[in-house]
Amino acid sequence: MKKTVFLAGFAAAVIAAMPPAMAQLDRISNREAVAGLKAALEKGSHAAVATLGRPDGFLRNPRVRIPLPDSLARAERLMRRVGMGEHADELIVTMNRAAEAAVPEAQALLVDAVKKMTVQDAKGILTGGDTAGTDYFKRTTRKQLHDRFIPIVKKATAKVGVAQKYNEYAEKGASLGVVKKEDANLDEYVTQKALDGLYFMVAEEEKKIRKDPVSAGRAIISKVFSKL
Repeated sequence: MKKTVFLAGFAAAVIAAMPPAMAQLDRISNREAVAGLKAALEKGSHAAVATLGRPDGFLRNPRVRIPLPDSLARAERLMRRVGMGEHADELIVTMNRAAEAAVPEAQALLVDAVKKMTVQDAKGILTGGDTAGTDYFKRTTRKQLHDRFIPIVKKATAKVGVAQKYNEYAEKGASLGVVKKEDANLDEYVTQKALDGLYFMVAEEEKKIRKDPVSAGRAIISKVFSKL
């Protein structure tokens, strides 16, 4: 009898000592936890892609709008002072349109990453920080998304002569140390910025769901995330 009482007390003490999220999740089955997380990440990634992968998705969103590389900031100011601002504007529009065209390619890969998630991945994400799911996406999809984005970006920038001129001058500038190496190729620069913008928006959607899971409109999402 004393042993039973001791074990019950010990179990209660262990649960009480758990981080709140772990203690709450302990009451949810693995199947429910994984289902809730997958539903949330699919919903968040779909919303992010839908927001960015349309006209003005990048261009009119100040949080993700792609500017000219820092290395060209001085040149841009000079161009605007001498009445050549339209060339800078053309390049900025082209870069953002290229990102908008590339982002829809992300949906299938993000969904596939969700499907491949293990129970251990799911529990770690659920008890992680506000953007733990987004961090998982970055680890598992960035390289593949880069490879899918870049040919689309190249196709878009190839239509604009000023983009080709940029690559010519930027490569020379990089060799002289006046242009950052990562900014020396416009297509690579735009691709990396498009990926940054995508993951930023996925993170925003993830934080929104964690903060208010009921508004996600799915019972399983609400059940799992309301326990955190």
